[in-house]
Amino acid sequence: MVEKEIRNIARYVWQTGAEALMGLEHTIDDAAFTGVVKAIASCSGRIITSGVGTSAAAAKKIAHSLSCVECPSFFLDSGDAVHGALGSVQNGDVAILISKGGGTGEILNLLPALETKGVFVIGVTENPDSILAKQSSLPFLIKVEKEADEFNMLATTSTMAVIAVFDAVCIAVMHYTGYSREQFAVIHPGGAVGKRLIEGDEIK
Repeated sequence: MVEKEIRNIARYVWQTGAEALMGLEHTIDDAAFTGVVKAIASCSGRIITSGVGTSAAAAKKIAHSLSCVECPSFFLDSGDAVHGALGSVQNGDVAILISKGGGTGEILNLLPALETKGVFVIGVTENPDSILAKQSSLPFLIKVEKEADEFNMLATTSTMAVIAVFDAVCIAVMHYTGYSREQFAVIHPGGAVGKRLIEGDEIK
C-alpha cells in the first residue's frame, strides 16, 4: 500500500464521518432530543452512563462532559453493576444506557433494578424495535448510514455520532440551566482552559 492510498483511506473516513454528522439534523427526533435535555437538566440526583465496548468509551466521555456543566455524572461498569455496584444508583437518578443494536445483554441486565429503583432510563440505540428502546423511559434513536470500515461493522462513525449528539445535549443543557462561565471556572481551574477562565481571557 502506497502513501497516497493510505491518505485516501483517511479522507474517506473523515468524509464518512462528516456526512453522518451533517445528517443528524434530519434524523434526530426533536421531541426526543428536547426530552433528554429536560430530563438531564431537571435531574435531582445523578446521571449514570453505561455501555460496553466502544459504547462504554462514549458513555465515559458523556459522563465527563455532563459533570463539566454541573450535572453530576459517573460511568457505571455494567459488569460491576450486577455484582452490587447498582447500589450507587438511587431513585431520582437518570441513567443513559448505550447499545447500538439495543440488545446488549450486559446493558439489558440493568433494566429490572433500574425500574425497581424508579430510575429514568434514556435508551440510546439505533434500533426502535429493540428491547432497550421498548423498555426505556425515553428511547433516543441515533443512527448512521454506514461505518467507516469496509465491512461496515467497526463502531467508528456511529460512536462519533453518539458523542456528537450528547455534545449538543450538553451545550443545550448549559443554555437551559443558565450555566455561567463563573461556574465553569470553579470546577475547571486546571490547564490552559482553567487559566483563561480565571484570568477572564477569551477562550479560543
